[in-house]
Amino acid sequence: MNKTDRLLAIVIELQRKGVLRAEDLAARFETSTRTIYRDIQALSEAGVPVVGAPGQGYSLMEGYFLPPVSFTVEEAVALLIGTDFVEQKFDTGYGAKAQSARGKIEAVLPESVHSEASRVRATMRLLAAGDAPINGREKQYLEALRQAILERRKVKFHYSKNRPEVDGNRHSHRTAAPYGLILVRGSWILLAHCELRQELRHFRLSRMSGLAVLEDPFLFPPDFQLEDYLPADDRNVRVRILANPAIVDRVKETCSFYLETFEDREEGLVITFRVRQPEELLHWVLGWGANAVVLEPEALKIRVRQEAEKMLERY
Repeated sequence: MNKTDRLLAIVIELQRKGVLRAEDLAARFETSTRTIYRDIQALSEAGVPVVGAPGQGYSLMEGYFLPPVSFTVEEAVALLIGTDFVEQKFDTGYGAKAQSARGKIEAVLPESVHSEASRVRATMRLLAAGDAPINGREKQYLEALRQAILERRKVKFHYSKNRPEVDGNRHSHRTAAPYGLILVRGSWILLAHCELRQELRHFRLSRMSGLAVLEDPFLFPPDFQLEDYLPADDRNVRVRILANPAIVDRVKETCSFYLETFEDREEGLVITFRVRQPEELLHWVLGWGANAVVLEPEALKIRVRQEAEKMLERY
């Protein structure tokens, strides 16, 4: 990065972060603190009101704002596609803001950049990003949960799991403290502390119903950071499946979340999965018919055989 680009980037960083030390800026731009001191002096001489506070760092004088920056064609395309994604996968409120932002971005682009960006965008299309488009109810829930997280208010809802608990029940009523929202493979997941289970749990918005935001407040754990959170990996059951050579290419394209390794063999492709329960892969195996054979565990072999017998009885 040359000096001119770095000076502009320093101002943008100060606008974004508020106060930054010379050491922070040096680490951000991979240079020395001495160079940052010279850059700050150059900005001051150019009329940029940079304020230095001993022991705290540098900041911009209140009220100062950098005039709009210019975008390259690639940057403009990235921003415009980003607004398409937000409109598809976020709630109605942010969808409207995405439309508004797209209009503003297009309005400030020079004609040459706007024309070229339009030409590039015409060669790409964001079609139902992820597994499926988010429906109207999920958008409403997403907006309500986002607000509940900001206001630190608990929520309650009815939840339907994809597989039953040990008591055979798939349905339950939950009250939870919402900590954050995560988009996983096209589906929104709520990370929340569940009062029923007394631990952090993940709830898929598509399986919720009757969501209500309560007046009850909650406190975030002081050490909790959503960006640093990693869920515990409790997928301890290994499943190995042999896929017929005729379907190997299609199997590889499925990219199952549970998939660990592929092993090409003369008789086909051996796929290793790690799951919580073998039944999680039952429908996946059945979907391939005779082209997929369970090698282990024995319990999944038996379940596949039982389902095949039930199907045979119906036909």
